[in-house]
Amino acid sequence: MKTIAILCGGGPAPGINTVVATVTKVFLKDGYRVLAVHEGYKGLFAEEPEVEVLTYEKADEIYSRGGSAIKMSRFKPKDEDFNTRLFVKEEIELLVTIGGDDTASTANRLTKYLETNHIKIRNIHVPKTIDNDLPLPEGIPTFGFTSAKEMGVRIGKVIKAEAATTQNWYLLMSMGREAGHLAFEIGKGIHASMIIIPEMFRKTQITIEKVIRLVISSMVKRRILGQKSGVVVVSEGIFHFLKNEDIVSSGIIFDYDAHGHPELSEVSKAHVITRILKKSLRELGLNIICRPVEVGYSLRCTDPSAFDLTYCTTLGIGVKKLYEEGHTGCMVAVNLEEEVIPVYLKDVEDGNGKIRTRLVNVEKEVVHQTLYENIYYLTEADREKAKEWLKHPEEYEYRTILEND
Repeated sequence: MKTIAILCGGGPAPGINTVVATVTKVFLKDGYRVLAVHEGYKGLFAEEPEVEVLTYEKADEIYSRGGSAIKMSRFKPKDEDFNTRLFVKEEIELLVTIGGDDTASTANRLTKYLETNHIKIRNIHVPKTIDNDLPLPEGIPTFGFTSAKEMGVRIGKVIKAEAATTQNWYLLMSMGREAGHLAFEIGKGIHASMIIIPEMFRKTQITIEKVIRLVISSMVKRRILGQKSGVVVVSEGIFHFLKNEDIVSSGIIFDYDAHGHPELSEVSKAHVITRILKKSLRELGLNIICRPVEVGYSLRCTDPSAFDLTYCTTLGIGVKKLYEEGHTGCMVAVNLEEEVIPVYLKDVEDGNGKIRTRLVNVEKEVVHQTLYENIYYLTEADREKAKEWLKHPEEYEYRTILEND
């Protein structure tokens, strides 16, 4: 019997079940057997993989739910881990991988392995991540991003109301490994007083000190305007670019991995920044309260929005379209005309075979305008008034921080 297999890698994102359900239905309709391979690549290459036969009933049960009915794993196989045991045993003709950049990068290596060994199994990848950082056509999001953004904005609006009510500040830390798409959109959606994403630091090295100065710049600017509260939205991606010595000098006690790197995943990054900010505010004599809020895991398993329900359905149908057209080693995508197209993994890999990260384009007009017109920061024109709170206000000016090392 003709068989396809589906696996999910990385972390969850809204819409996974919609993709799985759609792929299941369109292939079952044409007489295929559809298998769910649990635990991602770990399960795919295991000696005794956990496999589940998917049915119409299962598809109807899960299609609109958050989370993933297929168990996930972040396992990253080495080339020597690759094998064809499950492919041969189950006579699999197509492997559908659902995941972000790491899952896509592994799918890219797997495609090359299959081709090199003359194994006729096709692979189509469905781009999933709330980080929106896979290189799809301009203006096209990864699935899950829109749903996560909506939930993030919903949370952010509540936090902003809390800030205004109590006349305090809140620092909201958003997920985003290297790219600031999610933080930017949440910040824009709630009219945050300050948005801080890695892409802003094109002309200077990201440091914790600069992040703190941007926050204080916003706080003082708001004071000048008679406003005592605000919300700062920060992308956790800034930590990806910090030098180890900067993290060590922060005064925060971290555990370290086998390579001597701080274990950032085990601490609340919002709390890290807020603690350092509190120390700086105290040294400056500024009586401002700022509280940390971490927004990340709470977004990943929310139910998919109407946009993602329809978008993921299109992608699921698109998998079958690309398969019937003979494509392999590609991501399923849509263009601005909503036509299903392949994006070949080999065309978007870097020199190491890893799928390139799509960053926020800060030169894009809507992004540039938001980062200069819709947030609060000190400029040269504020120097005299800012001296009421800062001895050297020029050190807290937006352009000074972002354009000078």
